[in-house]
Amino acid sequence: MKYPKIGIRPTIDGRQGGVRESLEDKTMALAQAVADLISTNLKNGDGSPVECVIADSTIGRVAESAACAEKFEREGVGSTITVTSCWCYGSETMDMNPHYPKAVWGFNGTERPGAVYLAAVLAAHAQKGLPAFGIYGHDVQDLDDNTIPADVAEKILRFARAAQAVATMRGKSYLSMGNTCMGIAGSIVDADFFQDYLGMRTEYVDLVEILRRVDEGIYDPEEYKKAMAWTEKYCKANEGHDYNEEIGKAKTREQKDKDWEFTVKNMLIINDLMHGNPRLEELGFKEESLGHNAIAAGVQGQRQWTDYIPNFDFPESLMCTSFDWNGTREANVLATENDSLNGVAMLFGHLLTNKGVMFSDIRTYWSPEAVKRVTGKEATGLAAGGFIHLINSGATTLDATGAMTDAEGNPTMKHHWEMTQEDVEACLKATTWYPACRDYFRGGGYSSNFLTRGGMPMTMIRVNRVKGLGPVIQLAEGWSVDLDPEIHDILNKRTDKTWPTTWFVPRLDASRDAFKDVYSVMNNWGANHGAIAYGHIGADIITLASILRIPVCMHNVADDQVFRPSAWNAFGMDKEGADYRACQNFGPVYK
Repeated sequence: MKYPKIGIRPTIDGRQGGVRESLEDKTMALAQAVADLISTNLKNGDGSPVECVIADSTIGRVAESAACAEKFEREGVGSTITVTSCWCYGSETMDMNPHYPKAVWGFNGTERPGAVYLAAVLAAHAQKGLPAFGIYGHDVQDLDDNTIPADVAEKILRFARAAQAVATMRGKSYLSMGNTCMGIAGSIVDADFFQDYLGMRTEYVDLVEILRRVDEGIYDPEEYKKAMAWTEKYCKANEGHDYNEEIGKAKTREQKDKDWEFTVKNMLIINDLMHGNPRLEELGFKEESLGHNAIAAGVQGQRQWTDYIPNFDFPESLMCTSFDWNGTREANVLATENDSLNGVAMLFGHLLTNKGVMFSDIRTYWSPEAVKRVTGKEATGLAAGGFIHLINSGATTLDATGAMTDAEGNPTMKHHWEMTQEDVEACLKATTWYPACRDYFRGGGYSSNFLTRGGMPMTMIRVNRVKGLGPVIQLAEGWSVDLDPEIHDILNKRTDKTWPTTWFVPRLDASRDAFKDVYSVMNNWGANHGAIAYGHIGADIITLASILRIPVCMHNVADDQVFRPSAWNAFGMDKEGADYRACQNFGPVYK
């Protein structure tokens, strides 16, 4: 995959004859420092450093702005950061590309007024309807100081993470396999939303295409052999008890073995549909080898498919995991039940972290009183005030087992380029593959089951659409928690004991109604699903949302961590209301 680059624009006072010449070295040094900061700290999904492109010269007049823009187009730039230590001619030197996310760092120094240019050019950006993020250091620096202060670095990196995510999405596809699932609104895939807000196209494939490729052998037979051998060793060997025996609906061993083969083929085919596979062209399937350029996808499954043949739990789980039979690799985004809006939330989380993201039902709030009544015990620690049961109908990323550990032995979710074979096997060992409950899935299949270890920081994310308003985002930072094993066992069996469970507690904030207690978080959640990313990334989500002009209706991020374009300040002093008004005023980026 070819990733976008971040363009660095060193702007300068255009007055020749002493002023400009005295600032050339300083301005280019700041630009190089920003490029080094980004490339050292940020990576793309494949683990490669985010590349920066610096303009060939400082930019003092409009001709140099145009030359910079031409270079950035050639180099595949997707966003820009303008850097200066001095006064410059604002409307002549500003980035005018309407699709590039933009930030401006005005050096805080007294010898030359970088801050004055920052204010002037941000006013121009607002006036022209091209919002830009303003970055201004808290403390004055000396003119010969080319270091980047910590507060400036934090904002540069926050912007760069979000901007790179936006640029990476642009031009890609969401692949809808199947159609609306069980009346779930998020699976009503809206092409206008993807096009106008994300710059993405939507592709649609009927599920019969998967059956056709299975029946006609349109997959790589060598990879299938490799995949089956790996599945036999690590997944089938961990097959759980068939609880269908208790209800008289168990399949025979021969039928179960066929289900394993079928579901592995499904995963190969889904991957080929999303990304293409040059091996298929070698096998004579040139058209099928192309794929759909999908950065995210969803598969309907229920109910027409799952009433008839094995479900998609296995491919959904492993596609979203950071490894498979080919070793460690970037996790995919594959939404259960074709909930495209949750798929978008997963995509946001994935692009900001480069890690696998959970898909879960936001299933149940357990109050302390209900826990005591049902189990006879009381939860302790973070769970003492109540908790939320996150569970999906048989599928979520195996990264979320928490079986991987950091240097201190704490459960974690790693980047795929940091994972060892020991990490992979730990996740697989923590996962049991139960024959799917045939009350829900008449066609059978295999559901992943694990219990997420407590203590991992997590951010729960959701995108919703509201008629007349458009898309909105909500998020809740919190932690996975461990329960007393007896409490877990009793509560978990009340839903489906063959599905993956995470117990989650959000960080509370008495000053925000939606976060005054755990019940309020559950009660204010806008849909039945959520995407759960590793880490507390709420501030990054808010920055990303502002670039896309999607207001955030619910969050528990501290106000001093909220970073949006400076034009948002013109829409009032209440941050939430200003966000709504600014997003409505500027509208979708790609419309």
